[in-house]
Amino acid sequence: MKRITNLIALCVLVAFGASAQINTPQPSPAGSVSSTVGLTEVSIEYFRPGVKDRQIFGSGDQYLEQFGEVWRTGANAGTMVSFSTDVKVAGQDVKAGEYQMVSIPGESEWQVMLISEPIGGNEGAYDESKAVVKATVKSSKPAGTVERMSFQISDISADNTSANIHFEWADVSWKLPIAVSFHESVMKDIAAKTQVNPQNYVAAANYYLNSGENLEQALEWMNKYLSMGENSGQFWHVHTKAQILAKMGKKKEAIAAAKDSMEKAKAFEQGDFGYIKRNEDLIASLK
Repeated sequence: MKRITNLIALCVLVAFGASAQINTPQPSPAGSVSSTVGLTEVSIEYFRPGVKDRQIFGSGDQYLEQFGEVWRTGANAGTMVSFSTDVKVAGQDVKAGEYQMVSIPGESEWQVMLISEPIGGNEGAYDESKAVVKATVKSSKPAGTVERMSFQISDISADNTSANIHFEWADVSWKLPIAVSFHESVMKDIAAKTQVNPQNYVAAANYYLNSGENLEQALEWMNKYLSMGENSGQFWHVHTKAQILAKMGKKKEAIAAAKDSMEKAKAFEQGDFGYIKRNEDLIASLK
């Protein structure tokens, strides 16, 4: 009985000790950033060391991270980068998945690697043969000292096909380019879903309009949608038809469609949503 009593007392003390721990801020707090580029989810999980009045990058014992030596690119377990689809990183093919980023700092250029088998904080375990990406990037100086190491997914292109993984810390900034491809996936989606939901004809036509893929097909889809029920009154989609015709070089037909859209917009009791001006601008551009 005494042994059981002592065991219970020990468990109570352990439980009390665990609940009585004081929470304090971590020296290198966790950080994360994610963004969708095209149809690809790009995510970065990392730990954010601070400068704390130290000299960070350089050659010599006074520097925290030495030029020419492998660094885990962050604190604690390092930095993990994941892609939801296959991508290109610095022009190199990378399969969908999660990778650890390691780097070798340099005075004006850095080597940046993505490795398939994480090494955590053990930089000595870095095996070059496990690198799926080995890239050289130019480094520059940010506008001012960056106290906490940070990553961003920046410079997403207008067509959603490219972006940069942007690193900044202390007096160093660099960008690692990524490129994505989604055209094949969109084409499969169009083929499958336009038969299920007529609204998808609009999405498909807009995609073809913006990509310049097949304007004849885009016009066919838009005409098919506008011919259904009361859809012809949707002046915002009639305007898209006018844009398609304009891009095809069919100015006369485009002007006619824009005028049709404008008249329907004027008659709409809830307002024109700016489409009168859009149609006027389109017509002016075609004359």
